[in-house]
Amino acid sequence: MTTVTTPTTFTELNLISPLLARLTELEYHQPTPIQAQAIPTILAGGDLIAGANTGSGKTATFALPMLQQLFLEPKNNSKNTKGNYVTGLILVPTRELAKQVADSIKSYAVHFNGAIKTVSVFGGVSANTQMLALRGGVDILVATPGRLLDLISSNAVKLDKLKTLVLDEADRMLSLGFTEELSALLALLPSKKQTLLFSATFPEEVQALTENLLHNPVELQLQSADASTLVQRVFTVNKGEKTTVLAHLIKQNAWRQALIFVNAKNGCEHLADKLHKRGIVAEVFHGDKGQGTRTRTLDAFKSGEIDVLIATDIAARGLDIEKLPVVINFDLPRSPLDYMHRIGRSGRAGEVGLALSLIDHEDYHHFTIIEKKNKIRLEREQVAGFEVDAAAIEALLAVEKPMAKPQGTGKKKNKNKPSFYS
Repeated sequence: MTTVTTPTTFTELNLISPLLARLTELEYHQPTPIQAQAIPTILAGGDLIAGANTGSGKTATFALPMLQQLFLEPKNNSKNTKGNYVTGLILVPTRELAKQVADSIKSYAVHFNGAIKTVSVFGGVSANTQMLALRGGVDILVATPGRLLDLISSNAVKLDKLKTLVLDEADRMLSLGFTEELSALLALLPSKKQTLLFSATFPEEVQALTENLLHNPVELQLQSADASTLVQRVFTVNKGEKTTVLAHLIKQNAWRQALIFVNAKNGCEHLADKLHKRGIVAEVFHGDKGQGTRTRTLDAFKSGEIDVLIATDIAARGLDIEKLPVVINFDLPRSPLDYMHRIGRSGRAGEVGLALSLIDHEDYHHFTIIEKKNKIRLEREQVAGFEVDAAAIEALLAVEKPMAKPQGTGKKKNKNKPSFYS
């Protein structure tokens, strides 16, 4: 890869004065590594594949150059063309991320005096209001795939004049449940366009897409498993004691806010009830909640009105909470890649954060897989007063031995044996 001088200020990135003024107001003092390296490529019109840790400033990375390109180009684009055309399309996997990205773009564009029209569309709410917003064309559309396909089928929006496509959280877009919708949308897009892929992780499935969709892309990989501002810890607990240990940790540490992940919707409700019996008030956040309730709950958590939020993986993407002190895996994520997305809700934008995982002997094997996939290795610790009993330790060791055996010599196997005490 060619070595170049990395810009250290937004002015060096050749951003225009309305954007620079807004960045100053927002106290964005200098570009993050992904912004410094990606924005010049985007402004030059090139395709891009960019991977970076969550909280690294990916939204500004694609939003700022998109806004600049739209503001500077001659006004013979979609808004002056008859029909509901879109110039820039940003596809995201969740409703919350769609709203968050659109809000960020509108914030960056405040000094454009309404010259850039940004709209977000997603499910869970009436499509009629969104159809009205799309009339006359849109400069930037932020959308979830399902709702966008519905609007296309209703002739509310057209994509054949699209100039820029962004896939945000690209790995999730290609996961089960999104692949068919994404394929249907890509078939409707013009072949000549700028395409940008952003995500915290890039599994193998992305490679096939990049070969067909992108043209000579610049590839940036800035992920680091050793995020300096995020501390990762894992506690072994006795089976059936997770709730008790969790309640103890919340009370002992008096966290200002805590985001707790579980795998099932009903698991959120059950855990909230159990914590309530232990004197801890917690709200829940999952897909069965109406969009209005989800929005109010998320806003209340962001503002600090809610101290403890229990959520499924819909909160693992697009949940940007300033200075969130701790994320807790009560249940381990089913997908090892989702581990990084979950813990990335804390330690964002250089803030100090803590990510805790609670595991009993039934979780141990899966956590070793999570470690392997994410190229990390964490010390097994215990919470004082809730030490794991001897039988459980033997069970954990029994799981570790067959995992280590095929890795090589006996010395390596012994080196990989877990330490259960802090």
